[in-house]
Parts: sequence; C-alpha cells; structure tokens
Amino acid sequence: MPFTSNTPIKIYYEMLGEGLPLLFISGTGGDLRSKPNVMNGPLPTANKVVAYDQRGLGQTEKPGAEYTMAQYADDAAALMDELDWPQANIVGVSFGGMVAQHLVARHPGRIRKLVLCCTSPGGPELSSYPLHELPEDLDERQRISRLMSINDTRHDTAWQVANAAKVEQLIDNAIAMRHEDQQLKAFKTGARKQLIARSHHDAVLGLTDITMPTLICAGRYDALAPLNNQHVMAEKIPNSQLEWFEGGHMFLIQDKAAWPTINTFLNLPG
Repeated sequence: MPFTSNTPIKIYYEMLGEGLPLLFISGTGGDLRSKPNVMNGPLPTANKVVAYDQRGLGQTEKPGAEYTMAQYADDAAALMDELDWPQANIVGVSFGGMVAQHLVARHPGRIRKLVLCCTSPGGPELSSYPLHELPEDLDERQRISRLMSINDTRHDTAWQVANAAKVEQLIDNAIAMRHEDQQLKAFKTGARKQLIARSHHDAVLGLTDITMPTLICAGRYDALAPLNNQHVMAEKIPNSQLEWFEGGHMFLIQDKAAWPTINTFLNLPG
C-alpha cells in the first residue's frame, strides 16, 4: 500500500472501493495494521474510500515537535492533494470528527458531504472525555477496563463485576487486535502527542460555518462523546441531521443500522 510523496510528512494510506471519493479520518490511536478496521466493513462497498494513519501513528511519519489540530487538518487536505481529489465526502470518527471540523474551517471548499461520528466540538464546555487525564500508570488491562465504562455507560463497574468472564474476553480481544509496534516508544510518544493536541480542540465557533450537508451520528450510551454535545452540534450546524444508534462510543459496530444509514446519506444527491 502507498505512502504519499508530496506532503509535508510521509503519510501511509489505503484505498478500496468504487464510487464517490471518501476520506475516512480515524479516531484516537488509529493504526491501519489493527484488524479488522473500516476497510473491512461496509463503507468501501458503496464508496471509493481512502483511510490513512494520522501523524505520529501507525506507519505514518512521526515528527519530533508537538502536534496541533491545524496540522491534522492540513495533513488531510495534503493527502487529498496527493490523490488529486479537489473535493470528497468526509467521514470523521471520534478524534477524526474533531479533525474534520478543523478541515472544514481551514479548507471549506474541499468537502462535499460531512459525517461526524461520536465526536465533540470541543472548547471548555463541549469537549469529549479528557483521555489525556487518564492515569499513565494504568496497565493495559486496567486502561481497557476503564475505557469500557466510558465508551458505554451500560458497562459500568457493577456490570463488569457481574460479567467478569465476558470482560476478560473483551479485553483479550482488544489486546489481540493491536499491532506489536504499538508497544514501541515512538508509537507511544506519537499517541501521547495526539492526545495533547486533542486536549486543545475547540471548533465551537466554526459550527455555524459548516454549510455542507452534515450527518451527525451518535450512540445513546456514549460517555466519551457526551450526548449534549451531539444536540449542540445539530442545533448549530445549519444543514445537519442527527441520528441516534443503539450503542455507546462503538455504535458503528454495535448497531447494524449505522453504516447503511451513513452510506445512504453519502450517496444521495446534494
């Protein structure tokens, strides 16, 4: 699979499918070597999808300086230039949805339709859960357990105690999906820099300037991207619709209706 050659940093990306061009912007810690991922799902069945590793992660370059949300947005635009895509549909999931909001602000003419999944506009009042504040001394299993209750409010401590065997299996599955390089210092450093950039995310004032058709997708039990944030985005983005799904932060794999709803939205005229 290819790397970019004419972008400020070398970006690893994959392309699959036929149809309208679609740039998929992944969430926190995204690494295309972790399988299954979006390229193994329904999105490429109805779109020409490009997914990529963001700066500091996966096989993409890991610059030494700190990262900013503006850089993440400009990376996405640079990748579109490399692909010779003047315009594309954008699907941003979680952190990717934050990047997508900055992409709209910095490169507004590049987006045909926008899908924002389980994300937040940021700022002091509308931020997603502050992942950068999770204790760094948590071991891998403790961290996954902690995130489990944040990702889905139904999976709180009481539920985890009552379903201990299932929880252990879910943790084992999550660990098995990770690429071995994710234990390396360079990856951990890049992942931490992404979290710090995320902590400064604030696109609230730009919401009213998002004028392209926008679909906001959210899980009913998501505590990472709070429910109120979804309502605020829907109120402030002029040409938007809000769809709720049965699930938490991972509703895209919890609710079978999610991807068909997104594909339908993206491929309708307008």
